[in-house]
Amino acid sequence: MPLPPLTTTTPLPPANRLLDTLAGLRLRGRKALAVLLDPDDFEPGRLRQLLRLTQQHPVDFFLVGGSLVLTEHQAALIALLKAEAPQVPVLLFPSHALHVDPAADGILLLSLISGRNPDFLIGQHVVAAPRLRQSGLQLLPTGYMLVDSGRPTTASYISGTAPLPHDKPSIAAATAMAGEQLGLRLMYLDGGSGAQYPVSAAMIRAVREAVDTPLIVGGGLNTGEKVYAALAAGADLVVVGNHIERDPLFLADAVAAVRQVTAHQPTK
Repeated sequence: MPLPPLTTTTPLPPANRLLDTLAGLRLRGRKALAVLLDPDDFEPGRLRQLLRLTQQHPVDFFLVGGSLVLTEHQAALIALLKAEAPQVPVLLFPSHALHVDPAADGILLLSLISGRNPDFLIGQHVVAAPRLRQSGLQLLPTGYMLVDSGRPTTASYISGTAPLPHDKPSIAAATAMAGEQLGLRLMYLDGGSGAQYPVSAAMIRAVREAVDTPLIVGGGLNTGEKVYAALAAGADLVVVGNHIERDPLFLADAVAAVRQVTAHQPTK
């Protein structure tokens, strides 16, 4: 029996160029950098200063998100990014279904696979699904894993979940493997905002060896040496946030670390 034709009210899914881009970077051994911006800390003057720095020290992605996002702040932040740096893709990094904004380019569709709170495994996704279908955003299904970083973080508090033990790389590897087997297309190891120390190189290596998906690492990357170590251990994309808001000039160190590791990567 043939399938019924698509109607004009059934939108076609967007071509997922962002997933292709991330997979392509990995195949070429090209490391990447994302800057995470919290809408609740949005201040146009400081953001314009940072955007001027990105002209000299280019970044690959902007991530927009936080735990307590006021919608008007998020909309204003995205609008400024699109106006001042239209060449850099803007990805939503949501903590709630209300944080969907079609003005962005894509969304990290996070499933918190390190925790056991059903609301962040599937519940928020059900609420957001109709809006996502209509939004036209490119969807990047992501296995999100919070990792113990030496102190409680906003993400673990808001999600009501315990992070993965910092010294148990085998647990992180098995978690990522399960996420990949469930069909998730990216993996994200995150020490969380304000991490005391970053995800260990041993854990990054273990996850890298366990899955073929692009691997994102963030949290506690506040020196060029830490950025370099995360990339050298197997991260494909590193995310810097809090520290770059306090010290925008750190961008130069982060970009230099990305280029240094990329220069020593074999292509696949």
